[in-house]
Amino acid sequence: MTAPADAASPRSKARLAGIFYLITFVTGGLALFGSGSLLGAAAGLVAGASYIAVTLLLYGVFKPVSRRLSLLAAVVSLVGCGIGPLGMVVRLPGQANNITLVIFGVYCLLIGYLILRSTFLPRAVGALMVFAGLGWLTFLSPALARDLYPYGFLPGIIGEGALTLWLLLFGVDAEKWTELANAH
Repeated sequence: MTAPADAASPRSKARLAGIFYLITFVTGGLALFGSGSLLGAAAGLVAGASYIAVTLLLYGVFKPVSRRLSLLAAVVSLVGCGIGPLGMVVRLPGQANNITLVIFGVYCLLIGYLILRSTFLPRAVGALMVFAGLGWLTFLSPALARDLYPYGFLPGIIGEGALTLWLLLFGVDAEKWTELANAH
């Protein structure tokens, strides 16, 4: 009999989140470059499903830091994951994409803050996630986003890429995660 998913070690959850984050990066890129094609649509669906997995796994990882903020971040991310497909249904792909990026900006800010408050991930990764969030928030102004294109994507790629690599390579400091979890 297998153990429940909640019983997985924090390092395993973090590394699994890193795997799904990497899948999101790859398939998200394919969706962006294959926009309008069947392959692009399929890649977009895989990217969205992978990001949902990232969201749920990171919720569990950051619960010991702040259950409420971790839940808020998860809800924000799940809303963002739902807006892209909704935008396609109501035929507002450009606007839906900008709204989604802004929502993910808020998500990155929250995750960055949770990392900065945690003791089990490097503060530099948290700062880079805050940087990513600020970058995605430039999409609040479509004119600014247009002026910054393609450089407006760099903060997100750098911040979320750093988190992805850290999760893949190191996960979290399980001892510090357990100490924090036991303190709450």
